[in-house]
Amino acid sequence: MASPLRATSLMSDNEGFIFLAITSYIEDQLNLRMQVVDDVDWQKRATLLDEGQIEIAWLCGLPYTLRADRPAPEIELLAAPVMAGNRYQNRPVYFSDVIVYHDSGFKTFADLRGAAWAYNEPYSHSGYNLVRYHLATLGEKSGYFGEVVQSGAHLASVQMVLDRRVDASAIDSIVLEIESQRRPELLSQLRVIETLGPSSVPPLVISRKVPQEIRQTIREALVKMDGNPSGQAALAKGRMVRLARVKDSDYDDIRYMAQKANGVKL
Repeated sequence: MASPLRATSLMSDNEGFIFLAITSYIEDQLNLRMQVVDDVDWQKRATLLDEGQIEIAWLCGLPYTLRADRPAPEIELLAAPVMAGNRYQNRPVYFSDVIVYHDSGFKTFADLRGAAWAYNEPYSHSGYNLVRYHLATLGEKSGYFGEVVQSGAHLASVQMVLDRRVDASAIDSIVLEIESQRRPELLSQLRVIETLGPSSVPPLVISRKVPQEIRQTIREALVKMDGNPSGQAALAKGRMVRLARVKDSDYDDIRYMAQKANGVKL
């Protein structure tokens, strides 16, 4: 292709370096020109993806399903991360960790009735959809928390708990692990009182406007990264062991949870 493939991450800011490592690997291995779009906010990047001005993206499973379920979907799956760590069991899944300040009196999710809660944004599975689904399984429809604040991002929710502006929040397990690695003090400042999931992990997707041969070439390179020393090094930067081949039905769990969460308010 004469023009570079434009790519972006719609994940947490602290995961951007992982996406850069993956796109750099693809660029080097396949001799494809890549342009990573990271100079505008994630909402604008999402709009650019929908407008066809971005061809490759890493995005949450919930917005993936919303796009994939359109009458004429314009994106398709490439691959999905398999994270290092026993709880991931070598599967393309992740979790939502419910965090509180370390010296709070909250021990379980049940203790959070009436508490102040922060969520990142309503198109997040781990921060919003999964929490609403969990409430649905408890028979709760609204009013479970005493106060609910939209923070705008997982890391903003973490900071609100650290600042004691809210009592708790549900954080993408990958985001929390990476941030705890960057800031080891978080391990003593925060406490996980509940883990929700597993759920299908946020995937890498590609526009169907990209020629099929190129889409397939990129997909094969991604799922074979762990067999290449430079690929292994790129994956290890993001605590990944491999990128797995996935299909649309693998995200039916998120569709199911969104359906069950319908009508539930935080």
